[in-house]
Amino acid sequence: MPNPTAAMLVIGDEILSGRTRDANMYHLAGALTEAGIYLGEVRIVSDDFDSIVAAVKALSAAYDYVFTSGGIGPTHDDITADCIAAAFGRSIDVRDDARALLAQHYARSGLELNAARLRMARIPEGATLIDNPVSVAPGFVLENVHVMAGVPSVFKAMVASVLPTLTVGAPLVSETLRIDKGEGDIAGPLASLAEAHPDLSIGCYPFQQKNGAYGANVVIRGFEAEDVKRAIKQLAAVLQE
Repeated sequence: MPNPTAAMLVIGDEILSGRTRDANMYHLAGALTEAGIYLGEVRIVSDDFDSIVAAVKALSAAYDYVFTSGGIGPTHDDITADCIAAAFGRSIDVRDDARALLAQHYARSGLELNAARLRMARIPEGATLIDNPVSVAPGFVLENVHVMAGVPSVFKAMVASVLPTLTVGAPLVSETLRIDKGEGDIAGPLASLAEAHPDLSIGCYPFQQKNGAYGANVVIRGFEAEDVKRAIKQLAAVLQE
């Protein structure tokens, strides 16, 4: 049985403008790899209603799981919840259990649960809440889409809440071989190795050293540790000839 597949949708003008560097994709990719869930696509879209709805529909249809990041806060440009509701034809309103969580949190903090903060309790019809132990305001799951915050500390906490609920697969095993030769010198052996091991993912990532010499890190990934180790040894032996 193949491993489950996933996509990530990063939402926010601040990412596309370069003002904010996204850290959530890096964290999610690592967490999904450990869980044996294949992350096949990451999209970044602006805070535009139609763009978000279109991306949600496309990714939801193409992958087992979709994870969104950003746009569920208290300000006017936080429109993700409305977009998810629209994508699945659901109504959206303040929900009692989400309101109760926020009310308790702000009462303890001595802050008012004003209209802006109450926006974070607006949940699409039929969604399940995602626990947020950092700042309480919940994410939610609707169909196969997991809607989470953009703040990295909150996103990580929500990922930890979500992962135990997912169907997982075999963890991906990864080995790296550093080669002090340019890509042009190793392309032939790499192509032969890839042809001999169709079940493995073989990537070549070049670098340039301070002295100007080129090299590459060859990363071999697969679900069987012995197959990965065997391929690494074969490559090393060929390049030493």
